[in-house]
Amino acid sequence: MDSKDFLKKATPAGILITLGIIFGDIGTSPLYVLKAIIGTKNVIDLNVILGGVSCIFWTLTMQTTIKYVVLTLRADNNGEGGIFSLFALVRRHRPWLVYPAIIGGCALLADGIITPPISVSSAVEGLRIYNPDIPTVPIVIAIITMLFLFQQFGTNLVGAAFGPMMFIWFSMIAVLGGIQLLYSPEILKALNPYYAYDLLAHHPSGFWILGSVFLCTTGAEALYSDLGHCGRQNVRVSWTFVKTTLLISYFGQGAWLLKHTGEILGEERNPFVEIMKTSNASDPHHLWFVIPGIIISTAATIIASQSLISGSYTLISEAMRLKLWPKVRVIFPTIQRGQLFVPSVNFMLWLGCVGVMLYFQESSHMEAAYGLSITVTMLMTTILISNYFVIKRYGSFFTWGFLLTYIVIETSFLIANLSKFMHGGWVSLVIGSGLFLVMWVWYKARRIRARYIEFVHVDQYLKLFTDINKDEEIPKFATHLVYLTKANRAKDIETSIVYSIFRKKPKRADVYWLVHVDVQDEPHTMEYEVKTIIPGTLIRVEFKLGFRIDQKINVLFRSVIEDLVRNNEVDISSRYPSLRNNHMAGDFRFVVIDKTLTYDNELNFWNRIVLNVYNFLKTISLSDEQAFGLDTSSVITEKVPLIVTPVRKFNLKRIFRNQQ
Repeated sequence: MDSKDFLKKATPAGILITLGIIFGDIGTSPLYVLKAIIGTKNVIDLNVILGGVSCIFWTLTMQTTIKYVVLTLRADNNGEGGIFSLFALVRRHRPWLVYPAIIGGCALLADGIITPPISVSSAVEGLRIYNPDIPTVPIVIAIITMLFLFQQFGTNLVGAAFGPMMFIWFSMIAVLGGIQLLYSPEILKALNPYYAYDLLAHHPSGFWILGSVFLCTTGAEALYSDLGHCGRQNVRVSWTFVKTTLLISYFGQGAWLLKHTGEILGEERNPFVEIMKTSNASDPHHLWFVIPGIIISTAATIIASQSLISGSYTLISEAMRLKLWPKVRVIFPTIQRGQLFVPSVNFMLWLGCVGVMLYFQESSHMEAAYGLSITVTMLMTTILISNYFVIKRYGSFFTWGFLLTYIVIETSFLIANLSKFMHGGWVSLVIGSGLFLVMWVWYKARRIRARYIEFVHVDQYLKLFTDINKDEEIPKFATHLVYLTKANRAKDIETSIVYSIFRKKPKRADVYWLVHVDVQDEPHTMEYEVKTIIPGTLIRVEFKLGFRIDQKINVLFRSVIEDLVRNNEVDISSRYPSLRNNHMAGDFRFVVIDKTLTYDNELNFWNRIVLNVYNFLKTISLSDEQAFGLDTSSVITEKVPLIVTPVRKFNLKRIFRNQQ
């Protein structure tokens, strides 16, 4: 089944898988949203209950259902979704959109650091019903550490259980909420948007409650990011079930709160945990379901965390292909499509999660940090998708209506979340800003460097290639000499390659290969084109690879050579008679040219800082030969100076003295 068919069809198996992959984050929001809205120190107020539940209903409808499920899922990139996939769709038309893409991607990564601690701790803190003094921090850190340690083995086996486990979770929250609804159906009045308006307009701190309301939709971005794993129709059909169960849970918690108006919720009580108890509190066994409920809740939060961690790996992998992140090691632990493991990102996320847990200690303290970064991501997605609608000619009225509506909604959420900046919101902004600095420097520095890479027409050197090939006075450097070239046009070649072959140390070879990688906007493209410049002497291979394809040039180039040999287009037999007579293949050597910024440049202050930071990042990232999977025994790295801005000429005068 191709990607288009996959997007159009919904199947029972696909729906079950979708439940496990996509809805972990948004599905575990009932653990903490209403507690955040009511507050631990405020008196439970009728208007806040009705207004808060009404805000949740309309936020899930406007933000999650209409924006993401109905509209944004249309912008699939050959079946793939996510902020970088969306950027790949629009970047050729509007390159400046790289900045909202970077901001949104970094904010999404920051959210991946906050989500595991708040989700897991919200579930584990339910144990305080039995022991109010139980130390939850070590338990949460242990669970998170085990989760990150497990990543290196892949999630193939566990992934099979994600869907059924999340189905149990959603069924459980629907049953628990439905029981409460039977006793207090008056909470259904909150379906009326008037109660949301009344809370926001007339309650003393009503507008600022939006910061807590927003937590109910924080996982909406995952519906789009993981589109390629599930398909559009599977997402849409399963969301109908998920939204129904979420609303029943929220309304059920609201029903429980209605019976406790005038009380103070306190740190020790959580509406979600409270409705796990049977309605008949006089029953001595009314707590029997709490332990099973907490176990199911913890499993659901682990699945939510797993989904975000896997999504972070994919995000970094895409950023690398789009040249927005330093080259880092990527491992494929299983043969399943999309399964990858990035050790450096895994360590970074684990360190961030443990740091967040140690700093905040309680899930209620993390609510200020949580939500702020994902609001930024949603704003950036709104900007990108609006430009996509313009490019696809959706109509000015529709596009401007969409843009203005969601700019107003999401800016309101952002302002409300900013009110919590000093109470912990600064943490997510600091994390996101650090990630943004890395992406921005990498992108900006590469743009500066690319601006000063010099190209010449290869036609000027055709005779030289032919002559050096026949000049036996020059020791043979290799039978096949391969250079990685950044020249987009086949008729161009870098001056640094010309210098390496003819001037630095003349390199005679029987066949010269120029290999170029062109990253495509489509995610899974794998194509190549061969252009013979000098028959039997100079050949250019152009790889067209999607931004989700691992650029293992050594493996891909070998596959190309095998194809060419089968088609009798090239002879790779050794040119030495003794080896050729024994049917031995000639040797291949790769030359990687590393352009280094030297002090023979005059740069402005900011450009020098950018390039210096870039050089530092290069020292801790993979080298080109490692990133492209080249055999290090056959690779030579040559450092050449990058002349960005030549130093001005000095008025240096020679002095002649009479010598006696």
